[in-house]
Order: sequence, then structure tokens, then C-alpha cells
Amino acid sequence: MKNFTKNDEGFVCAHCGKVVKPLGYTSRNHCPYCLYSLHVDINPGDRQNTCKGLQQPINFTENSKKGYIITYKCTKCGAITQNKAASDDNFDEMLKIQKDYSNYAK
Repeated sequence: MKNFTKNDEGFVCAHCGKVVKPLGYTSRNHCPYCLYSLHVDINPGDRQNTCKGLQQPINFTENSKKGYIITYKCTKCGAITQNKAASDDNFDEMLKIQKDYSNYAK
């Protein structure tokens, strides 16, 4: 099982530039507006990954126990990671990335 470090800090999104406030109930991992993230964790919340690349959301799926899961691809190292969607995420943006993924997969 992965170690989890609560790290609920606000930040300025490296992709869209919007100010992102702390989530309030768990670690904030990605921008709720554009859904991009940074490749900063080895284990959730530890901020120990040296890559620091921009992680592009490429798809999302629904998990009956965890809710929506966003899949990312790091634009620097190519790593594929996943993270649970937050309650304040832009659902229209999630639908857009799924549509883009569906078109790409054809």
C-alpha cells in the first residue's frame, strides 16, 4: 500500500495560471479548472519526485468505490499516473478530455 502524506496547499496552476485554493479534506493534487497536475509525488502528497513535469489529463473513468479517476501522462518523462477527482473539479473539462481521448484512440 502506498504511503499517504496530507499536503493540502494552494498553488498557482503551471498550465492555466489560475490560483487554486486548498481542497480542505485531502491533499490537493491538480487544478480543478484545467485538471492539469505536476509530477511531484512518488507517494501521494510527499512532493519527493524530481521530475516536476507537467502532467496532462488524458482520460477519466468512473470507479464505483472511488468516484472519478483522472489518468495523466507526464509531458516530461512520459509516466502514466492516476488520481481521484476532487469534488470541485470542472466536470465539463473532464468530459472534454474523455472526448479528446476517444478521438485519439481511434
